[in-house]
This record gives sequence, C-alpha cells and structure tokens, in this order.
Amino acid sequence: MNTCCRGSSAHRHSVRRAHPSLSPVCGDYISMATEMEPSDVIRLIMQYLKENNLYRTLTTLQEETTVSLNTVESIDSFIADVKSGHWDSVLLAIKSLKLPDNTLIDLYEQVVMELIEMREVGAARSLLRQTDPMIMLKQTQPERYIHLDKMLTCTCFDPREAYRQGSSKENRRQAIAEALVREVSVVPPSRLMALLVQVGSMRIQQYPDEPPTDIETSGNQDTEMEKESFPTQLYRHIKFGRRSHVECASFSPDGKYLITGSVDGFIEVWNFKTGKISKDLKYQAHDSFMMMDDAVLCMCFCKDTDLLATGAQNGKIKVWRIQSGSCLRRFEHAHNKGVTCVSFSKDHTQILSASFNQTIRIHELRSGKTLKELKSHSSFVNDAFFTPDGFHIVGASSDGTVKIWNTTSCQCIHTFTSVSRTPDEPVNSVIPLPQNPEHFVICNHSDTVVIMNMSGQAVKTFSSDRQQRAHFVCCTLSPRGEWIYCVGEDSVLHCFDYTTGKLQKTLTVSCPGNAGALGPVVPTAMVVTYVLLRPQVHEKYVIGIAHHPHENLIATYSEDGLLRLWKP
Repeated sequence: MNTCCRGSSAHRHSVRRAHPSLSPVCGDYISMATEMEPSDVIRLIMQYLKENNLYRTLTTLQEETTVSLNTVESIDSFIADVKSGHWDSVLLAIKSLKLPDNTLIDLYEQVVMELIEMREVGAARSLLRQTDPMIMLKQTQPERYIHLDKMLTCTCFDPREAYRQGSSKENRRQAIAEALVREVSVVPPSRLMALLVQVGSMRIQQYPDEPPTDIETSGNQDTEMEKESFPTQLYRHIKFGRRSHVECASFSPDGKYLITGSVDGFIEVWNFKTGKISKDLKYQAHDSFMMMDDAVLCMCFCKDTDLLATGAQNGKIKVWRIQSGSCLRRFEHAHNKGVTCVSFSKDHTQILSASFNQTIRIHELRSGKTLKELKSHSSFVNDAFFTPDGFHIVGASSDGTVKIWNTTSCQCIHTFTSVSRTPDEPVNSVIPLPQNPEHFVICNHSDTVVIMNMSGQAVKTFSSDRQQRAHFVCCTLSPRGEWIYCVGEDSVLHCFDYTTGKLQKTLTVSCPGNAGALGPVVPTAMVVTYVLLRPQVHEKYVIGIAHHPHENLIATYSEDGLLRLWKP
C-alpha cells in the first residue's frame, strides 16, 4: 500500500493512537492570551504544526505532553470521505488524531475488507499483519481477526460472508463515520498566527517607540546558506548499476536528504554525506522502499513539507510522505504516456504535470481528480511549473517553444521561441529565476542558455566559448540564482556567472580520472578508488543535474549507473 522491499512485497505502516480530546479554545484572541490554560497553548502550537505538515514534531509533542489535537478541516468533508470509502484521505486525516482503540480497529478492519473486495490482497495482508490496530485485534478478538485472515484466501468476495449479522458495507461505513465524528472538532485556522499578530499589535500600541520584532511564520526557517561558488572537485559517488540507473534526483527542501528515482521504479532516500541509504527512516532500515510500477522519470518536493510527488514512464503519479514512506495519493491515469515533470501549487492543494503526450494537466491532491488539461504544444512537454503568484503556468516543449497559460481559463496567452542560434531546437527545461519571479531560464538543445521575461523578451544569454560547442542536455541553478549550471552532450559542466554573464568554469563530470578536468585539488586516493570502482569511462550522456538547497553541492547522474556529487 505504500512501500516495497527490494526482492520482497512487504509493506511498512505506522499508526499512532491514544485518547480523544479537544476542548475548543473560545473567546477572542486577546482574552486567549491572558486566560488560556497551558494545555490550550500546547494545542495552538499543535494546530500550527499540523497546518504546516510538521507531523513528526506534532507526534513528538503529543507523546511528550499527553495533550491531543483532534481537529479536522471540515467535519462534513471528513464524514463524506468515510461514507464514500476514500480511505487514503481518511487515513491521512487521522494521522495526527488520538482515537479510541476500538474506533481504530473498526476503521482498519473496514479498510482491509474493502481492499480484499477490490482484490488488493497484498495491501490488505500488509495492513492486517503489520498495523497496530490489527495486531491489537488479533490479541483481543482473535475470532474477528481469523475471519479477516480467511477472507484473504477466498477466490471471490461474498458480501454476505464478509458482513455478517445482516450488516453491509454502507452500514459499516456509517457506523465508523458516527464513531469518528464524536472524537473530532473543527477550529478556526491559523489561530496561533492570529494571536501573535494581535499580541504584536498590542505591544506596538503600548510601546510605540520600541522597534518591531519580526515573527517567522514559515513552517521551516531558512537555513543559513554558504556564499555561492561553483564546484571544482568530486566529493562522493553512489553506484546504482546500469540496469537500475537514476532517472531523476532531488535534494529535500531542508537539505537533509538526497532522493533518487531509478529506471527500475525504486525511490530511495540517501544520506549524501555517507553515500549510503538513510537508515534513520524506519521503512528503509527494514529494506523497504517507495516504489513506482515503472521507471521514475520525475519528482518534486512540496515546499516546507515532506511530501514528494513522483511521475512514472507509464503515466502514473504518486504522492508520498518521506518520513513514513506512505503513499498518500495515487493518480493512476494522470497521463497515457510518460510523465516528464511534476510540481506543486503554492497552496499545496494541486499538482501540475507534463507528459510525452503533449499535454499539461492540473490534478487536485485531495480528491485525486484531474481538474484541467492544457493543450497547445505539438511535441513532448519536457517541463512546466506554476508561476510564484499562481496566476500562470509556464511550459517547455520539444517543439522548440515556451508557452504561458492563464491558470484560471487555461488559455495559452503567449508562445515564445528561444533566441538561440537554432530556435527550433527542443527546450529541455524552463526554470524560474530565484531573484526575479518574472524571469525564467530557458535551456534548449543548443549551446546557449537564455533568460527570458514573461513578455518573451530575452534579458540575458549565456553561451559556451569552447571550441567544440556541445548542445546542453540539462540545467540547474544555485539557490540564490547567482550561478547557472548546464551539462552538455560531451558531459562537460558549464558554470555561468549570472551577474557577469561569463562562463567561469568548465568541469568534465563524466571522467573523474582526468586530472586535467578535476585539477590538482582532487586527492589521488579518491581518483584511484573511483576509477577502480567504475568499469570504464562511460560514453553515456549525463541525464540530469540537481543542486543542494543551501550548500555548494551538485549531483549529476547518467546511464552508467553512477551518481556523482561535486563541490568547490
């Protein structure tokens, strides 16, 4: 249902439970500041953590304080999800709730039963045998557990056998909905931020001459970043093998992990400092991994959360929670051909995807439905993203154009052709410029990179001054946009200084044994070890490149099965 073992179909799930409660905090925010109980203060903090998807911190706080936060965004929607059997949404909603054991047992029993009915026997077996509520059912009500276990082996699903004593699927859903709704409540959103703003306003009134203090309202505070600099040497490598080479990679927004998607469908989380699988994630410690049914072609993180969207060669999209490895949403028919890119909307409620089928689509994360389709390109759509304000969508295609759509009307309002020497060359990627949201970097299959604005005007161009000009295949930017990095078909990394517009450095990223490419800064032992580990200097193109969110660290990966990390 969520993760898959290499060489096994075992799944890992974790369910957190405890006791119900939430006394709604009443009154206006000012009186709250002076009359609130300590437990209510804790609940305000918990609500903030939940609204910013900081579930690990929320769970730890609940366990340490024994205070619970049993709230949902909408009771009506919550009940509707239960009655409709939208169990992925229900299980996501109860992730941070503390519910009675019997309620959890009834809920998970029904999920297992309906998975059996849909013939998702593997997922049903995993839930039955590996989740806390079902383990508790086995210990406290063995006959009920045995009944479920026997249903797994039935060749066909008989509702009369599944739901005894005259019950039915609809009746069970109704009973579960009634039990759950007694345990939850709805509270106004963003109460902590509203309270802090109110307190800040009162303080300004009381002390008008005192300079104001900024309050950090983001879920994750920005990590202090190094002075940006281009790479000069090999830092580390990770070996995958030619039959399981990396097709896409990304660093997590907090910079802790490197995540890779491979041609064999595996999605793996790495400790890039050791070059090993990250074992602090429990599911990976048990050799269980997130997995797609086909080659993973693209991935994207949701900012300030641990949600990861991945797209596959077979047109499917999945949304994962990195910390648990659980699959929160599946888009089984996102596209009828390979998904080339995915990205989240600013409010985290929608996913944008592009495909080899020449379309861009918008999907709703909550319902799993495709909301809109954008058609205008005449070839593969290689890249697409929401503009920071959310009003427009920018797409890049192998037809040689960059198009801009109005998000609301889905009308194509601009079509641009890159101003390179070969304007009809496929556009590999289009990347928003961090220091100016109205500008974006266009990397097409040529030796020139263009900075273009929303009106289609070329602001800057960067070209290789090498004698043998190789076409670029991939591109990335440093976190603040001070450097533009492009890799050519000759596997040479070009480091362009955004301010000066000059090519400051070239680095051969596919031939680490070449002393001339890496320079004398690379330790001989590292070069020798690396050359011994790899069979030969590969002749494959570099597939992609990724930059760390706040360190001077770049990852490159190619079809030879090696991912290389580079640093200054």
